[in-house]
Amino acid sequence: MLYNDAYSYFAGGRHPDSFGSNVRESWPEIAEFNDAVLKAVLTGECLRYRDQEMTLLRSGSLERVWMDLDYSPILGASGVPEGVICILTETTRRVEAQRRSAFLLSLSDDLRALKTPAEITNLAALRIGELLDASRVFYAEITSGGMMTVERDYARSVGSIAGVHSLASFGPDLLAAYRSGAPVVVRDVPGDERLSAPARAGLTAREVGAFIDVVLFEEEQWVGLLAVQNASPRVWSEAEETLVQEVGVRVKAAIERVRAERDRLWDLSQDLLARADFAGMMSAINPAWTRVLGWSENELLTRGYASIMHPDDVTHSLDAIARMAQSREPARFENRIATQDGIWRSIEWTAAPEPDGINFVAVGRDLTDARAQEAELETAQEALRHSQKMEAIGQLTGGIAHDFNNMLTGIIGSLDLVQRNIAAGRLDRVDRYIAAGNASAQRAAALTARLLAFGRRQSLDLRTTDVNALVTGMSELLDRTLGEQTVLETHLGASLWTAATDINQLESALLNLCINARDAMPGGGRLIVETDNIELDQFYTRDYPDLVPGEYVVLSVSDTGTGMDASTLDKVFEPFFTTKPVGQGTGLGLSMIYGFARQAGGHVRIYSEPGVGTTVKLFMPRASGAVEAAEQGTPQLAQGLGETVMVVEDDPSVRLIITEVLQELGYEAIEAADAQAAIPVLQSTERIDLLVTDVGLPGLNGRQLAEIARETRPDLRVLFITGYTQAASARSGFLPAGMEMLTKPFSADLLATKIREIIER
Repeated sequence: MLYNDAYSYFAGGRHPDSFGSNVRESWPEIAEFNDAVLKAVLTGECLRYRDQEMTLLRSGSLERVWMDLDYSPILGASGVPEGVICILTETTRRVEAQRRSAFLLSLSDDLRALKTPAEITNLAALRIGELLDASRVFYAEITSGGMMTVERDYARSVGSIAGVHSLASFGPDLLAAYRSGAPVVVRDVPGDERLSAPARAGLTAREVGAFIDVVLFEEEQWVGLLAVQNASPRVWSEAEETLVQEVGVRVKAAIERVRAERDRLWDLSQDLLARADFAGMMSAINPAWTRVLGWSENELLTRGYASIMHPDDVTHSLDAIARMAQSREPARFENRIATQDGIWRSIEWTAAPEPDGINFVAVGRDLTDARAQEAELETAQEALRHSQKMEAIGQLTGGIAHDFNNMLTGIIGSLDLVQRNIAAGRLDRVDRYIAAGNASAQRAAALTARLLAFGRRQSLDLRTTDVNALVTGMSELLDRTLGEQTVLETHLGASLWTAATDINQLESALLNLCINARDAMPGGGRLIVETDNIELDQFYTRDYPDLVPGEYVVLSVSDTGTGMDASTLDKVFEPFFTTKPVGQGTGLGLSMIYGFARQAGGHVRIYSEPGVGTTVKLFMPRASGAVEAAEQGTPQLAQGLGETVMVVEDDPSVRLIITEVLQELGYEAIEAADAQAAIPVLQSTERIDLLVTDVGLPGLNGRQLAEIARETRPDLRVLFITGYTQAASARSGFLPAGMEMLTKPFSADLLATKIREIIER
C-alpha cells in the first residue's frame, strides 16, 4: 500500500504501519471486499462505489464509516494492469447527517399523532434503540429530590429496570455533569472514575457497559432524562451523541404538547377530573368540581373524599377503590356526591391506578340531569303508550260493537219473529227464523274466537305436528277455495322438523292467508306455500321480547298480487284493520294469526312491496316426540246409559242448557252453581261418572274444584268448559290424564259427543 497524507488521516491508528504493507494484512476486517476489488481491477475493470458502508478498526475500536470509492487499473509498460489506484472520499458525516435528518423527521411526524407521554416515550425508545442497536433505552421522570422514575423501557437481550432509582448514587461528578445540561457520555462503565463505586457496581449488575444520558430541562427545572445504554463498553460517535440529544429535545417537546392539550382538557372538561391517593385524599381537581358542586379547590383538597359521599354510598365506593389498589385494574362505580348547598348529585366514576401504587386518577360524569331527562322521557313515553292504548281500545271496542250489534240484531230479531209466528200459529216459517238466528250466533262465536286469538287468550291444544302433511292434506281444499285464476304451488322442505302447534288453528291460519293472497290477486296469479327449517339466534330474537332463540319450522305463503306500502304494513296486525272494501272483511284475520303464533311461542313476519306481492312467514317452535293426530269427533250423537253427570256452572242459562241436553240424552244430571255447593256432593258416596265444570267459577275455580274432587274420587273424569281463563290458555300442562276441555260457545251435538267420548275412554 502506498498513499498520500490525506489517506494517513483516514487510516487513523493504522498509520504508519499500513504504509508499504500488504493490503490484506493492513485491513483484515475487510479482506474479502479488498480481495474482490483487486481481482476485478487487475483484469482491467474499473469499479465505483458510492456511500459504501464498512465497519473498520481505526482507533482501537470498530466503527461504521461510509465512503465514495473509485478503483482504476495502473497499466505497466506492456499494457497489462500491474497495480490499482483508489480515490477515496469519506462521506460518513454526510450520510449520518442525512440519515439522522430522515430519522428525526419521521420520528417527529409519528410523535405528532400520539396523545399521551407514555406513547411518546415508548415510540422514541423503540426507534432509537433499533437505529443505534442499543441494549436498553428509556425515558425517566426526574423529581426535585433527585429521584428517577422509569415507567417502561426498551430492552433487548437485557432485563428491564423499570422502577424508581436515586441519581445521587451515581456520585457528585456525574450529577454535576447532568446539571450542566450537556449530554453525559460514558464509554466504559467499569473504568469511568466519574461514577461512584456503588454506581459502577449497580450499573454493571444491570448489564450497562456504556451509556448516553441526555438531561431535559423545563426553564431551570431538571424534569427528565433520555438514556441510551449498551450492555458492553462502546465508543459512541459524535453523530450518535448528537442524535440522542436531538431525540431528547423532540421527546420533551412532544410531551409538553400533549400535557398542554391535557391541561386544556383539564380546565375545559365538564366532567369531574381528579388525582387522589388510596389513603383518602385528593391532590388535584379540575375547575368542573367547583362548577358542578360549588366547593372551592381548597375545601376539596383539605378534606377526605369520603366526607362528601352520601352515607349510603361510602362503603361500596371505598370497596371499589380498595379493589382497584389491589388488582391494579381500572374500576367503575357510581355514587352520590354532596354539593355545597346540600343537594346530592349522582356521579358515575371511572378510575385507574397510577404506576406509583399510591395514587389514582378518576373521571366523574354527572348523571343527575341525564337521569331527570330520562325520567321525563319515560313519563312522556308512558303517556304516549297510554294514549295509543286508549286509541287501540277505542278502535277495538268500536269494531266489536259494530259487528256484535249486527249479530245481536239477527239473533234478537229471529227470536222475536219465532215468538210472533208461534203465537199466531204460523209454524211454516219458524225454521227459517231459527236458522237465521243460529247463523248470527255462529258469527258471534267466530268473532269471539278471533278476538281471543288476537289477545293470545284462546285455549290452544298444542300437539306435535307434521306441517308438510297438514299442507298436503289441505291442498284440495285450497285449490277449490282459490279458483281457476290462481295457480297454487307447494314447495315442502325436505327433512322438515315437527312443530309444536294447534292443528285446527294452523289450518285456519293457512286458509286465511291463502284467501287474503287470492283477494290480493284479482286478475289471478301465483300463490306459493313453502315449508322450511330455520334456527333463530339471539341477534334476531332480541328485537322481539317474547321470542326465544332456537329451532323453528317456517310456513310461508307468498303471492304475486298488488302488495302493500310501508304505512299499510305497519297496521296489518291491528284488529279491525282491513284493506278490503266495506262488508268484505272483518279485519281480524291477520291479527288472529299473529295472536295465535305468539301465544304458541312462535312468530309472524310479513314482507310486501307494491306491485310485487306479499309473503307472510309463520314461525312455529320445533317439537320433539312422535306426531300426534287431531282427535276426530264421533259422527253420531251418542245416547247416555243412565250415567250420572254433575254440572257446576255459575251462569243459569248455560247450566239450564247443559242439564236439558244431558236429560234428553238419558243422563242423570246434578246441578250446582259454584264450587262451594258442589264439594259436599263430590265428597259424598253418591254416584258421579263425570264432572262438567266451568273453569272460571266464582271463589274456587273449576281446576281447583277438580283437584278437590279427585282427592276422594281419584278416577273421576272431568270436562272443563270455558269462555276464557288465563290459566287454561294452553291445554298442555293444564290438563292431566282423564280431563278434557270444551270451549264456549258449543252446540248440543258437540257437547253430547264430547261427554260420550270421555265416559267411554
